[in-house]
Amino acid sequence: MTQSYTDEQLVENYLKGDKGSLEVLIKRYLKSVYSFVRHFVRDDAGAEDIAQEVFVRMWKNLKKFDKKKSFKTWIFSIAKNASIDFLRKKKAVPISAFDDDDGGNAIAETLADSASRPDKNTERADTAHLLKMAMEKLSENYRTVLYLKYYSDLTFQKISESLGVPMNTIKSRHRRALAALRNSLAGIL
Repeated sequence: MTQSYTDEQLVENYLKGDKGSLEVLIKRYLKSVYSFVRHFVRDDAGAEDIAQEVFVRMWKNLKKFDKKKSFKTWIFSIAKNASIDFLRKKKAVPISAFDDDDGGNAIAETLADSASRPDKNTERADTAHLLKMAMEKLSENYRTVLYLKYYSDLTFQKISESLGVPMNTIKSRHRRALAALRNSLAGIL
C-alpha cells in the first residue's frame, strides 16, 4: 500500500515512525541515484559507495527536508553533492556520458529506428559512439544538464533546484550544449 504514496507522504510517514516508508523511498530511487552517480563519476566501485552515502545523508537529513519541494530534486541534489565530494577527494575530472551498464546509449536509442536490422544496428552503434565522443568534449556543466534532462528525465525547474543554479542558466546551458553537439556532429554525420 505504501508503494502508491507520494515521496512526500512517505517522508511524512517515516517521520511519524513508519520504518517501511524509508525502505520504499530507497527502493524507489536506488537505481536512478546509482545510475546518475555512476555517470557523473565514471567509477563503478565509487558509484556504489557514493550511492550508499547518498541514502545515509538522506536518512540523516529527512527532518530538514522541505515537504513543499520535490523529494526527487532533493535526493538528486544530495547525489550531485556527494559525487562532487568524491571527485574532490579523488581529484579526477568526471566524464559524463549517456552510456548505460549494458553499453547502450539513452540519447542514441531515442533517436534510433525501432526496426532491428543489422545495418541499422551497426549505424546505431556508430551514432552512439560518435555521440559519446561529442559529449566528452562538452564541459561538465553542459554534460550534467543533458544527462539530467534526457537520462534522469528531470524538468528544467528540477534541474535548477538540484544544481542550485537559476533556471534560465539551465535553459541556456541546455541550448548551448545541444548546439555544441549539433556542430560537433554536423561534419561527421
